[in-house]
Amino acid sequence: MMNKNEKFVITINRELGSGGRTVGQKLAEKLGVSYYDKAVIKALQEKYHLTVEEIEKRKGESDNWWAEAKRMLSISTGVAGNVGYYQAAMSDTAAMLTTDEMFRSETEILKGIADAESCVIAGRSGFYVLRDHPNRLSILIQASMPFRVERVSRKQHVTPEQARHIIDKVDEMRENYVKKYTKTSRYDTRNYDMMISADGKTEDEIVDLILKYIG
Repeated sequence: MMNKNEKFVITINRELGSGGRTVGQKLAEKLGVSYYDKAVIKALQEKYHLTVEEIEKRKGESDNWWAEAKRMLSISTGVAGNVGYYQAAMSDTAAMLTTDEMFRSETEILKGIADAESCVIAGRSGFYVLRDHPNRLSILIQASMPFRVERVSRKQHVTPEQARHIIDKVDEMRENYVKKYTKTSRYDTRNYDMMISADGKTEDEIVDLILKYIG
């Protein structure tokens, strides 16, 4: 069981349209820790060229290289515990290609974050990359297709048919990504400590479920 009184990491894998991203942000806020997702990681890679070589250099200069990087890059966590100002510019459904080099740098960034601070990490195969973290909770948030279609249609202002097309495309993209880089499936329940269906629940109710589970 994860101990929230010690340095921890919560990884959230979620289906598009399940509300998992909002849950992650709200959970981070409740716990008073930082929230990271694909948008933040990719923005860091692209804006600051955090290649594996650059990360190795930073690690060689400091044991706590991520904390140093945050200060150097002026990344701040607000009251809500989110590293949020990169997110709006990046689409959650953008089919951005991930190279082997990018995955390696993502892995090093995620490990650096988890070593330096308590946090909530959504996506990016966090459940796999951080599987050996000594104080980790791994969560999968899913929902029925009607629930997902309605939510995506409402959030992205598209027709239900367009929403279903987006969902199918993103599901395939994410599953291919996970299989390629982790040799497992994002739907394999053995990868998670807790699985939640979003159907019939608000994001706040899901957050409360997680907090009760943590204790």
